[in-house]
Amino acid sequence: VRRLIRELGAGAVVAYDTAGAAEIVAAKNSIADAAIASSLAGELHGLQILRRNVEDETHNTTRFYVMAKEPVVLAPDTPNLMTTFVFNVRNVPAALFKALGGFATNGVNMTKLESYMVNGTFTATQFLAEVDGHPAQEKLRLAFEELAFFSTEIKILGTYPADPFRLAQRAGG
Repeated sequence: VRRLIRELGAGAVVAYDTAGAAEIVAAKNSIADAAIASSLAGELHGLQILRRNVEDETHNTTRFYVMAKEPVVLAPDTPNLMTTFVFNVRNVPAALFKALGGFATNGVNMTKLESYMVNGTFTATQFLAEVDGHPAQEKLRLAFEELAFFSTEIKILGTYPADPFRLAQRAGG
């Protein structure tokens, strides 16, 4: 959307999410304001859609996580599994580098890594990661063992089948 904002010469205003941006624009009720949001958010707030598909890259996607009280247990040999987890590294030099080394040396593909400050300080960092595989598979089990050595906490959020869109992207289509 950066290209669109630049093209229009518009000023960007940050909102907590796109649905919230639509709500803010609807509340202002001004033709000078617009929001970049889903068509559903626009519809819910009575906004007119001015332009569709404004992403800078057509492959951009929004991810959603589904949380459940009871885990859905998948067999380790189920094809095309992904595992999402969070971890905190020790506050020592090269901790993240060393913590991630086990994924590289064990041939585990990491598809996502995001960092978050813990309690608003720069002394502790939490990471959200996504990898290919099931924690019971040998290579991922070994990678998690190495991660544990350099981490203060690891929490596996879940293991799930990769989305067909992701698989198509990997296959080049």
